[in-house]
Amino acid sequence: MTIPVYPDTKVALKGKKGLIVGIANDQSIAWGCAKAFRALGAELAVTYLNERAKQYVEPLAKVLEAPIFMPLDVNVAGQLEGVFERIQIEWGQLDFLLHSIAFSPKEALHGRVIDVGRDGFLKTMDVSCWSFLRMAHLAEPLMKNGGTMFTMTYYGSQMVVENYNIMGVAKAALEAAVRYVAAEVGPKGIRVHAISPGPLATRAASGIPEFDELLDKAQSKAPTRSLVSIDDVGAATAFLALDGAKLITGDVMYIDGGYHIID
Repeated sequence: MTIPVYPDTKVALKGKKGLIVGIANDQSIAWGCAKAFRALGAELAVTYLNERAKQYVEPLAKVLEAPIFMPLDVNVAGQLEGVFERIQIEWGQLDFLLHSIAFSPKEALHGRVIDVGRDGFLKTMDVSCWSFLRMAHLAEPLMKNGGTMFTMTYYGSQMVVENYNIMGVAKAALEAAVRYVAAEVGPKGIRVHAISPGPLATRAASGIPEFDELLDKAQSKAPTRSLVSIDDVGAATAFLALDGAKLITGDVMYIDGGYHIID
């Protein structure tokens, strides 16, 4: 595993500091994004979910030369605040944030939306949507010179995708949150983006029934006739952190080969 070199643009994010939340392994979308940010010269803080996940994430954090490597489970009180306190002490600033986490209990995700229990609904919304709002709240005062906030969404927020179920509801809320937060922090030069990749064979996606059929459909229907990779997502996301993208904000950026435009 090596960090790619982008000729002539390697230092485009030099001196920028970014927080990456959501790397689970080397198949994670967050890993694809982290590689691209690092290739452009950014310094990264990396979190891992728990001790079990640490063994998979730590080697990747070393490849990224991450000076900050901390556990972060948004369900554990104080951990999120601890990460931002460390960033404040060590860096004193933050230039971009990548929120690439979502969760729904199996009984909530695999059942009909109309049948979802209150606890399952709240847990899904808490991790998949509210945690982004909380991270944005904590990041805002550290983005003293402007910055960029990213979160990950999916087409199932806009259209009914079979088996996506309650996560589609949570992602719709997340996309609305992106618009409102973008409006609120825009005057400070902070941009906010929801990144919407096409279906990817990640660990998170493995929980969705009949996922292989979804991949086949995406490849056959997308105008480019190709599936997206984590590196495709990373390169496009990193572009949005550049100064050249400073007037792009508040929208859902589809990186899906054009699949979302096809009926």
